Amino acid sequence: MRVLLSTYGSRGDVEPMVGLAVQLRELGAEVRMCAPPDKEFAEQLAQVGVPLVPVGPPMGSMVRPSSAADASRRVSELAAQFDPVAAAAEGCDALLATGLAHFASRSVAEKLGIPYVYATFCPFILPSPHHAPPAVLLPGQSSPPEVTDNRMLWDLNAQTFNTLHGAALNAHRTSIGLPPVDDVRTFMLTEQPWLAADPVLGPWQETSELDVVHTGAWILPDERPLPDDLVAFLEAGAPPVYVGFGSMRHVSEDIARVAIEAIRAQDRRALVGRGWAGLALVDDQDDCFVVGEVNQQALFRRVAAVVHHGGAGTTTTAARAGAPQVVVPQAADQPYWAGRVAELGIGAGHDGPTPTTESLSAALTTALTPETRARAAAVASRIRTDGATVAAKLLLEAISQ
Repeated sequence: MRVLLSTYGSRGDVEPMVGLAVQLRELGAEVRMCAPPDKEFAEQLAQVGVPLVPVGPPMGSMVRPSSAADASRRVSELAAQFDPVAAAAEGCDALLATGLAHFASRSVAEKLGIPYVYATFCPFILPSPHHAPPAVLLPGQSSPPEVTDNRMLWDLNAQTFNTLHGAALNAHRTSIGLPPVDDVRTFMLTEQPWLAADPVLGPWQETSELDVVHTGAWILPDERPLPDDLVAFLEAGAPPVYVGFGSMRHVSEDIARVAIEAIRAQDRRALVGRGWAGLALVDDQDDCFVVGEVNQQALFRRVAAVVHHGGAGTTTTAARAGAPQVVVPQAADQPYWAGRVAELGIGAGHDGPTPTTESLSAALTTALTPETRARAAAVASRIRTDGATVAAKLLLEAISQ
């Protein structure tokens, strides 16, 4: 069996797909993957021997749309990824997409007549009467304050998707001989999306509106040793507090200073992850250390707490390690994960993306209590690690049927 995995997004979209690719290969499938041509993604796929089909510009160069025209232009660019995805899908028995790859990938699967699955890593974006939709608004638009019913809010959400993306998506579909769609959101998510989130961290409450397949999180095991200089820092004192914002490029300018000051206010050492924002140390004191790309699965087991942006992958990795968390959400689904960390009692969610020394220190006060660490350890024992295996088996069963 041949499977094409297609994604367009940050590390949080790519790494779980690599985990799924590994499991598919272990079950005997041939796998290739469409992904942005960023160097770190190419290296990660090369390490596991999965062929990369580069698609689109590097994610590190992408800029968030600031207007309806920008959003329409972005969709046109994403839909135009049809050609390389279609070429990669030739001879494949199924196509599974995540991230922003849906605009091109679903049309490819439709054109080739092969099974198609869309997977998301957060329940927050899936329509449900049990929660409100994410804020996807037209420029100058605000949610009507009188509308509080979740179903009505999701209806408005669907209308906004049609307004923002319908014309660009359908123009491309017409150009390749496919019929237009009148419900862009359903086209993107499908009527049976897969939810690749841990059931404890990202639970899904069944609804009559959507048939969600909840596989569990797709975790790529990381066996890399930690660098010697990092190990030396860890062993030179009490466990430090880690702070890093992953693939977030646009964070407040002084966030490294604020974080280090807040950590020092707790009489803790600081471990700063550079990430895409290029965080750096603020002085040369020996209570701080900076790291680049490292094995977070191993690292988070050795820290006092993890301060991060609230990506699904980082939240899951910290929870699995039993590390208390402080989530400082920057965008997208990150406020959802901040809320879940707080609800589970495994840390604190910061209110907003721009902390002060005082607000972050207060959040750390909660995260660093013995009660929070005990709760984090208890939740860690419930995190499933078989999500990628479950998904791989389901996908191959769908092909065989």
